[in-house]
This record gives sequence, C-alpha cells and structure tokens, in this order.
Amino acid sequence: MNRILAAALLVLAGRTALAAPDAELTSEEVRKALAHSPLPPLPRDETNAVADDPAAARLGQFLFFDTRLSGSGRFSCASCHEPARCFTDGRRVFEAAGVGARHTVSLWNVAYNRWLFWDGRADSLWSQALKPIEHPLEMGGDRRKIVALLRSDPQLRSAYEPIFGPLPGAEDAEGVKRAFAGVGKAIEAYERRLVSRRSAFDVFAEGLRENDPAKTAALSPSAREGLRVFLGRGNCRLCHAGPNFTDGEFHDIGLASSMGPGPADTGRWGGIASLLADEFGAGGAFSDDRQGPRAQSSRFLVATYHNLGQMKTPSLRNVALTAPYMHQGQLATLRDVLQHYSTVDPPPLSNAFLEALLRPLRLTEGETAGLVAFLESLTDTSIDPALLSKPSSPR
Repeated sequence: MNRILAAALLVLAGRTALAAPDAELTSEEVRKALAHSPLPPLPRDETNAVADDPAAARLGQFLFFDTRLSGSGRFSCASCHEPARCFTDGRRVFEAAGVGARHTVSLWNVAYNRWLFWDGRADSLWSQALKPIEHPLEMGGDRRKIVALLRSDPQLRSAYEPIFGPLPGAEDAEGVKRAFAGVGKAIEAYERRLVSRRSAFDVFAEGLRENDPAKTAALSPSAREGLRVFLGRGNCRLCHAGPNFTDGEFHDIGLASSMGPGPADTGRWGGIASLLADEFGAGGAFSDDRQGPRAQSSRFLVATYHNLGQMKTPSLRNVALTAPYMHQGQLATLRDVLQHYSTVDPPPLSNAFLEALLRPLRLTEGETAGLVAFLESLTDTSIDPALLSKPSSPR
C-alpha cells in the first residue's frame, strides 16, 4: 500500500504510525507532540536595540569571559555558566565570590525567557546579565570601575563606542548607568546565540510531519513510551509547555528547602518586588523601548500571597546534562525528580501557597524509565565552537 495512503488511513482510525508498531501514537498524541517542536525564531527584545547586532554579540562574548568585570578579578559570567558544563556549574548552589542560595540555571535558549532568574526579578536578558556582576556573592563588581575599564582599555573602548556611543566620564552618574546597561545589552546579544533546537525529539517530530520512518526512528521505543506519559497521564506539559518545554511561569511544587533552618525563600513574591524597583527594568530610563510589550506587562505585576515560594519553570531542553535539579539543587538525578512527582504528598488545602493541581503520579518503574529516556532525547548541544570561549579580541 502507498505509504502516504496508509498513514492517512491510520490517522482516520485515530492512530499515526511510527517506526515501531508497539509505539504508535494516537492522532491526539501526535497533535500534542508536534506542539513541542520545532523551536520558533528568537523572540524580539525591543528593549535592546543591539540584541541581534553581530558586533555587540562579539563584544558581549568577550565580556562574558572577562574576569576583570569582577571585584577580585577572579570571576566572570563563565565561572558559573561554564560552556563545558552546559552553561551551568554542576553544583547544588552557585559558588563564586561567596556561596549562594540558589542553583545556577543553564543558558541554553535563555533568550526565549520572558522572565529571568528563578524568581523572575528581571524582565529582559540584558537586565539579568547586570545583576550577577554586582552581586557581592557572585562577581562582586562595581559599575563605575567597569565603565572605567571600558574607557582605559583601548580594545574595549574601540569595540564599545561604535555600538553604544562615547563613554561617560567618572563624574557622570547617569552616564555610568547607561554605559553599564550597554554591558548587559552586549552580553544579551551574545547569549541570544546559545540556542539548542535539533534534539533527537525534534528530528522525530519532523519525521511525524513528513511521515519519514528514518527520522521518527531518532526516538527510541523507550523514549516514545516516555513521551506518551509526558503527554498523557503525567500531564508534564501542563507546566513544561511548548517548543522550549516551559510555560515561563511560576509554581510551588511542594519541595522542601535544602538550605536548613533560616528565612524561607519567598520566590516569585520577592522577585516581583525586586523587579518593580529595578532601575534597569524594561520600562526604565535605560530601556530602548519604555512603552513596548515587555514594559507594559511588567507595569501591571502585583505580588500576592499566592506567589510566596513560587519558582520559574525551567526549560527541559538539555535537561539531562544540567544536574542537580530544582532551585536549590535539591534533587540529584532525573530519577529523583520523577520520584518527587510520583510520591509528592501535598499538605492540607489550608496551605494556600501550594499548587492546587499537584498530585502524586504513582509512576511505575517502566514509566519512570521511559520518561528519563524521553528527557534524554531533548539533548542537543551542537553549536558553533567559536561561541564556547573568549574571543581573541572584543571586535
């Protein structure tokens, strides 16, 4: 029988053929699976006029690896976001100038994020890039010294000024802020190039669209079974939605802190307060579009008690390479993550901070193995090797 005709008959019957007969998906499962691939073009960042400028990206890459931006001269952005470790650090919580309280998030596909950090306290990637530079436990840098470095280093100055204009003098406080914002905007231009989009799952999804068995074979039988759990009774796509496998929003998943006694992490509640006070926000003086959609959506944020303890849903792309997991690295492996969702025991409903839909999945061993295989199929670290290290010059 003609292959296309056979596929059409299977769709009409409610099934779509894959490479192996025991791993068929229903037409509804196919529809859901295809909503996760391909990854769309990068979203525009109207707050950064040079977000896609190659010269800005080159400067930003140089700055990303430059330890001179730190207070001690020992740390750079790459100290925690190590390219060889999938742009994370492999630690439970970050360690740089000091020891932090949260896990370092990978930078793969970071340009697709609407909110940045676990608590969403930044509303643009350039604004996010500035905060670790000055944080006393991270790089411990000083914007005035960084702008002075830009002025005094001939290479940096010759790369910076054609993009952002003349550097200010040390006495120009507003000019220093604007120049510092330019540092973040250049780093964003670099980080927007860190895109993962061609995983085994993406090849499989392409094969579904094209009815190509050679491409659908990219997903193993075990991963296909895991996909069915992901799409079906696991309901994982409720939060890990769309082609970047995240809804970009904030949730409380009932996970205990790994930091021992001490003040609770307020999560999104504190993040909203920080964002509304941020001088480098999308609606602030240093944004390139103070009235655009990013600025407008941030203006109407209001923190409520429901936000207490909520953390942002991370992308699942390359998740198999970014252990440990969760906002404090509480879970060491993907199996541990699935065990949490399998056995989670939410407190009584009087705890209004917890997700109303959080229920134990009671996964079988086979379902757990399948989900791990599916999550591993989201791996794609192919990238221009030139993006993985400090360039020889900033221009």
